[in-house]
This record gives sequence, structure tokens and C-alpha cells, in this order.
Amino acid sequence: MTALRFDPTNLPPETAALRQEVRRFLAEERARGSWSPRGDFGTHPDPAFSRLIGARGWIGMTWPRAYGGHERSGLERYVVTEELLVSGAPVTAHWIADRQSGPLILRVGTEAQKQRFLPRIARGEIFFCIGMSEPDSGSDLVSIRTRGTKVDGGWRITGRKVWTSNAHISDYAITLVRTGPPEPDRHSGLSQFILDLKAPGVSIRPIRNLAGHHDFNEMVLDDVFLADDLLIGQPGDGWKQVTSELAFERSGPERFLSTYRLLAALVEQGGYDPDDRMAEQTGRFVAHLWALRGMSLSIAGMLQAGEAPNLEAACVKDLGNSFERAIPEVARLVAPTVPLPVPGANDDFAAIQAEAVLNAPSITLRGGTREILRGIIARGLGLR
Repeated sequence: MTALRFDPTNLPPETAALRQEVRRFLAEERARGSWSPRGDFGTHPDPAFSRLIGARGWIGMTWPRAYGGHERSGLERYVVTEELLVSGAPVTAHWIADRQSGPLILRVGTEAQKQRFLPRIARGEIFFCIGMSEPDSGSDLVSIRTRGTKVDGGWRITGRKVWTSNAHISDYAITLVRTGPPEPDRHSGLSQFILDLKAPGVSIRPIRNLAGHHDFNEMVLDDVFLADDLLIGQPGDGWKQVTSELAFERSGPERFLSTYRLLAALVEQGGYDPDDRMAEQTGRFVAHLWALRGMSLSIAGMLQAGEAPNLEAACVKDLGNSFERAIPEVARLVAPTVPLPVPGANDDFAAIQAEAVLNAPSITLRGGTREILRGIIARGLGLR
């Protein structure tokens, strides 16, 4: 049985100046009209804004300077992430590359891969998405059928991926492929590749969400040739590599701040003298937010120390799911407003509420469904 650990982690004093630097930058750029606030970190890509962030040194912050990074601490990166998210900045374009793809390449990639990809990610010049989920597989990731066959000089990849967020604006996808023969252990024989999304045989088809946005995609891979130097890590190590990414994917502040703008707007609606119902609900949300932040910050400290707190990360993701979903549901009850999009009025309460309501259904799916997360937690605690 594994015990859950959420040791208190305090931000070092130097992060206070960094936080103010980020706030000033965002205020100045917003005044220039280079961005406008939106909710949900995963729905509004802006490559130009990502390049601005890269120029400030806020992508690849913890990576070695030799690969375009800035050798800052994980807790400094946490502060930058918080400020970008609570402001509603359009971080989607570079998000996956910074959070997962770059660290994966840094950890298991070849020297040539590190030199080729990491500096360009850090500058906000290239973007990555994740090619894991497949049609008809649900949450059973190990049932994937995308196949990689070894050929002279590389691999031939055939299959389909679905729910690949922002594949249409990305340059590459870290793609999970079955390269080994069928074995009793279905986790064996999986490998990861750096898939060039402009390669012959790659088709990207849009899947529009309830908000009418084109965020999701289906990727069809029809006999796509990938050279040997695009295999990431060792053949057959794909499952081990995928699971090593989960603490990064599931524990960050993006797992409880997707509907933060609506919570902040709800507090404003209540004003300085809210009625009892409003005070109770907003007070409860703020308390939950502070608890989730403490848990997430604890995991950031463990990751900085080189640990792999996958169980704790699953807890943050599951609790964050419930928290983010509850905010738009409760907001409709305590501050009755018709949630209608208002063009050009991104700070209007009804517009913020509308965006949260339309994006909320995806919250419990991305990064692992509630059932998957609770299965991980139950096994980790020895309950199944």
C-alpha cells in the first residue's frame, strides 16, 4: 500500500519578483492589444503570443541553457504558469510542448533530438500535440491499434488517433504506436515517435466542440514513413514513458484553474455584501481552490526533487475535475444570468459564464477520465 504525500511546499522569496514581472508584462501587452483574456487554458491558441512568451524566457524555463532553456526552478515555472492561467492568457499553442513533449525529449531523447527540437520549442517557434487516444478504445489506452512496422531506415505507421487537441496548429505529435508482436502483457510492445504532422500520409480532420471551436481533431496515418531518428526513447518503452509523463500532465494549476475566471467574476457579482447563499458558495469554492493549490504546489516540489508522484497527481486531477465542473453549475444558481456569448466583451459576466458552460463537459475527459483516475488511486492505496 502506498501512502499519499502532500508535504507543504513554500515558494521561495525570489518568486515574488517574478510574479510581479509576469503581471506587468501581461498588463502591458494587453494594453497594446496583443492578447485578450479568455477562459480554459486549452481552447485558445495564439502562436504570436507564444512567441512573446518564449522571448521572455517563460517556455522551457527549467531546461538546460545548452538546449534553449533557462535553468530556472520548477517552482519559478509554477508561478509563471499560475499568472498566465488566472489572467486568461492564450497559452494553448505552446502548452503541450512546454509541459510534456519537451521534458520527454530532454529525458529520453537523443542528443540530436534535443538539439533539433528543444531550442525551437523554447522560442515558441514549434508546437506539439499528443497522439494517444484512438477511436473505439475509450479510456483503455493499451488497446491502441495504430501499428508501426520496421522498414529500412525507419518505420511505417498506419492507424488513427482521435481527440488530438490542436493538431491542426501543431508541427509535431508525440505518438504512441504498437511496434511489437501481440503479448499477454498488453503494455509491452508500445513505442513513441515524434510524428511530423506535415509528413506524407498524415491527414488531420476537425472535430468541433459544443462551443463551436475547432480544438479537437482526428489524425489518420496512412503508411506514414518516419525515419529512425524520430523514434523517441527505446522500442517497447512507450508505456513506461507515457506513464512517466502523467504527474506533469495531471498535477499542474491548469487542473483547477480552467474556470477560475468565472469564479473571480462570481465573487465580483456578490460584491462586498453578498447574500448568504452567494457568500456560502463562493467561500466554499475559495477554500477548495486554496486546498487544491497547496496539493498541486506540493507535487511541484516533489517533481523538482526528481520524484514521480503519479498517485498524488491523479488525486489533484480528480478533485480538480469536480471543482472546475461545479463552478459553472453553481454560478447559474446563485447568480442567475442567461449565459450568452457577447462578441468583443470578454470581461462580461454572461460571456465568461457561457464560455465556462460550453467548455465544462471536456474537463472530466482530458488527461484521464474520472473512472481511470479513481482506479489509479484505488490501486495505489491498495483498495483493489
